[in-house]
Amino acid sequence: MKRKGDRGGGGGRREVFVVGSGPNGLAAAIEMARHGHVVTVLEGSTTIGGGARTEPLTLPGFLHDVCSAIHPLAASSPFFRELPLERFGLRWIDPPAALAHPLDDGTTVLLMRDIEGTVASLDGKDAAPYRKIFAPLTEKWDGLSRDLLAPVHLPRHPLAMARFGMHALLPATSFLHNAFSGTRARALIAGMCAHSFLPLEQAGSASFGLVLGTLGHFAGWPVAAGGSGRLSAALAKYLEHLGGKILVGRRVANVDEFPAASLKILDITPRQLLALAGHRFPERYREKLGRYRYGPAVFKIDWALDGPIPWRDPACLHSATVHLGGTLEEIAASEREVWRGGHPERPFVLVAQQSLFDPERAPKGKHTGWAYCHVPNGSRVDMTERIERQMERFAPGFRELILARQTRNSAGLQLYNENFVGGDVNGGVQDLAQIVRRPVAGPRPYATPDSTLFICSSSTPPGGGVHGMAGYHAARCVIASLPRR
Repeated sequence: MKRKGDRGGGGGRREVFVVGSGPNGLAAAIEMARHGHVVTVLEGSTTIGGGARTEPLTLPGFLHDVCSAIHPLAASSPFFRELPLERFGLRWIDPPAALAHPLDDGTTVLLMRDIEGTVASLDGKDAAPYRKIFAPLTEKWDGLSRDLLAPVHLPRHPLAMARFGMHALLPATSFLHNAFSGTRARALIAGMCAHSFLPLEQAGSASFGLVLGTLGHFAGWPVAAGGSGRLSAALAKYLEHLGGKILVGRRVANVDEFPAASLKILDITPRQLLALAGHRFPERYREKLGRYRYGPAVFKIDWALDGPIPWRDPACLHSATVHLGGTLEEIAASEREVWRGGHPERPFVLVAQQSLFDPERAPKGKHTGWAYCHVPNGSRVDMTERIERQMERFAPGFRELILARQTRNSAGLQLYNENFVGGDVNGGVQDLAQIVRRPVAGPRPYATPDSTLFICSSSTPPGGGVHGMAGYHAARCVIASLPRR
């Protein structure tokens, strides 16, 4: 009997191996299994999940998301929304506000699910332009997302894409200065644009603010009940329901380990692709992979806390996500310095406080804190003091609540997950040039010169984020390459 999310086979059953069990690897495996193929996922670590894992990193009873923590893209992913993941243990928790952005005047700008609720925390003169920009994008997001979260192609929704591109291709600084006159809207959207890891003066950086702002209105910025690992677990259970297998502790050193006729889908970046399969490729393709650019990294802290973060403005307690960076000008200066190889004294900090809304994360009366700032790729500088100064700036007395902390610099992140090259959690620079050459230029970015080898990581379109769309499109590319019955 077919169930929701299940599909029939086609093109003949093939043996498929997926290397890596991050969201993209699991998505590729699921799509191949839904089409009747015999799928095995091989994970080098002893646990599945890639960047979507949850572990007790500080003290017993405190559950921390190791990498990804907040999931606007996962909750709105066109592929994940097709799957019956709630039957396999996934539950989203949607805080009242998607995002809180405190300012030095003691007030907070809130990104609310409701556009009018967001407008209420902006300067009055920015209400009309905010509605004009975000209302049409939110209304059309269901279709627009299928164009944006895909390889370059002729859009199915050209008018919506044109409206999006009118602002998205701009540098964030130009977009914000042209569209808004008040400090509050500029600050709120600048923080979202900074998720690009690009200087805000660089073309295309505005797109991240538009996408994340629209997602706040379309799906919110939810957390997974029990931790990000629950998303990975639900994907894994659904794959097993379809007949797929997952083997952990199975590190792959060379693709020649697999049967020659099998199909291999690799959730890895170009650097690992060269190491595992470079001998299978012509020199020109190897050279292109070797030119792939990795971007800035993160320095991450997890805290076990004796109580909720004591924000100066209690409005920050309405969201699981808080951006610390003050004004557009300060955020832009921080991101610019990182891009130039520096370490800002006042870094832009992304904070998650999941335990406010998810009691599974910490013992009763206690809380967790999650934060990172951007640093140059490969940095070993300890940013703990600078991050905690930013916390104290907006939450005086924060340090007094710290029971324990764990930190990871960019080298530690790469050691934890080889796909985080130099601590780059986005799988490579996401500027306009590399968006269309991810990992190399061509109409089939997931395919390689070897007809049995494909790549499905965040180094392929649509890039970083927990959405599974790179895995889905890679699987569709594999299926399209198979002969019809």
